[in-house]
Amino acid sequence: MRVAYFDCASGISGDMTLGALVDAGVSGEAISKAIASLGLAGGVKFETVKRCGMRATYANVDAPHEHVHRHLHHIDAIIDRSILTDRQKALAKSIFRKLGEAEADSHGVPIEKVHFHEVGAIDSIIDIVGAAVGLDLLGVDEVLASPVPTGTGFIQVAHGRMSVPAPATAFLLKGVPLAASLVEMELTTPTGAAILATTVSRFGPLPAMTITQIGTGAGTKDLKSQPNVLRLIVGDLVESRLTDQVTVLETNLDDATGELIGHVSTLLLEAGALDVYSTPIYMKKSRPAVMLSVICDPIRAHQMESILFNETETLGVRHSHWSRSILPRRAAVVRTEFGPIAGKAFWRSETDTKRFSPEHDACADAAKSHGVTLRTVLEAARHAWKSGDWQWTESDKPADQPDKAAPSAHTNDQTYSPDQHRHTGHDHGQGHHHHH
Repeated sequence: MRVAYFDCASGISGDMTLGALVDAGVSGEAISKAIASLGLAGGVKFETVKRCGMRATYANVDAPHEHVHRHLHHIDAIIDRSILTDRQKALAKSIFRKLGEAEADSHGVPIEKVHFHEVGAIDSIIDIVGAAVGLDLLGVDEVLASPVPTGTGFIQVAHGRMSVPAPATAFLLKGVPLAASLVEMELTTPTGAAILATTVSRFGPLPAMTITQIGTGAGTKDLKSQPNVLRLIVGDLVESRLTDQVTVLETNLDDATGELIGHVSTLLLEAGALDVYSTPIYMKKSRPAVMLSVICDPIRAHQMESILFNETETLGVRHSHWSRSILPRRAAVVRTEFGPIAGKAFWRSETDTKRFSPEHDACADAAKSHGVTLRTVLEAARHAWKSGDWQWTESDKPADQPDKAAPSAHTNDQTYSPDQHRHTGHDHGQGHHHHH
C-alpha cells in the first residue's frame, strides 16, 4: 500500500503543503495550470529556499489583496468552472466545506451564511485548490500524519487579536492528537488544519514503510529555533496489517425502549460510527438496562457524543481509547446470474489470496427480486469471486465508511485500510494575517 505521511514538526499551512507536494515530485506546472483555470487574478511560483539551513520548496503565492467576502456557493462556482477533474473538484470543495463548518461554529450561523474572510481570499483559494490537485496527482492510497503542533501566542485576524490556535483551527483539530510547541507563532493555520481534517485517515508516528520520495515544503518565516518546514514522506507500507487508534463511547440506559436504541444506533452509523452495539446489563437495585457502545474514529467522538446526549436521556458518556490491528480491504462487485453483488475484499498480506465478503443487503435484494433463497445468492457471489468474475468499484472506498474526499486517484487499483477519516484552514501568503 502506497501512503503519504505529513511530518508536521513545524505545523502545516496551505503553502507549506503545496511546496511539499511539488518537492516530492508532483508537477508544479500541472498545479499552476489548474490554478490558472480558476479565472482568478494571481498564481503560484515554486522556489528553492532554505529554512534554518534546510533546503525546501516554497510556494510563493502571488495574489492581489481584495475586500471580497465570498460564500461557500461562490467558491464552489469558481471550482466548478475550472479544468480540475471531478475528484480534484470534490476534494477542493470538501476542504472548503470543512472550513465553512468551522467558521459556522465560530460565528453561530448556518454554513450557507458564512462569509469567508481570509480563507475566502484568492491566496487561500489557490492554496486549497493547488493542494487538492497535488494530492490527487501524488497517487497514494492513504494519507497519514504526525501529531500536530499549533504554536503559541497571538495572531491578528479580521475579528481582532486572538490566541493561537485560531477558533477555526481549534474546531478542525478536534479529535486530532496535538504536539506541544513553545514557538510563539501560528504554526498550523486553518487551511492546513482543513487539509488534514479532510484527507488524513490516521494520526501517529511514522509507520513501518519503504520510503520512495520525500518532499519538504517551506513556510514563509525562517525561524531560528527550528526549520519552518513540512515534510511529506511517501512510500510503501512494509506490512499490510495496520494499526490505528479508535475511541469507544459507552453509556448505560435504563429507560430506553428497544425502538429508541435502534433509532439512535442508526443515527450513529449514518454519522460515521465504525460500529454500534448494545449489551444487556443490570444496574443499581438490579434494574435491567442496556449499555450502548459506539466505536468511532477519535476525530468523530464529539459528534457521536452529541447524538447520544441529544437522542437519549443519558446523564453521562464514558470515553476510552484503544489500539487495534486491522486488515486492508477494498470494495468490489462480483457479476452473478442474479446481477451485480457488492461486497468487500480483504487479505492478510500482499501475497495472501484475497477473500470476498458479499454485502447482506445486496444479496437479500437479489434473492427477493429473483425468487431464490439468500443462500443461493451468497454462494453465487462467492463462486463469481473465485472464478475471477469481479471488478473493483469505482468509488474505491471501504464499504462501511461515510463519504469523504479521497486523497488520491492515480488509478482505479487502490487499496484502503478499513477505517478512514479526516480538517481546513488559512495560509501563509504575503500580506496575509495568518503567516507561517
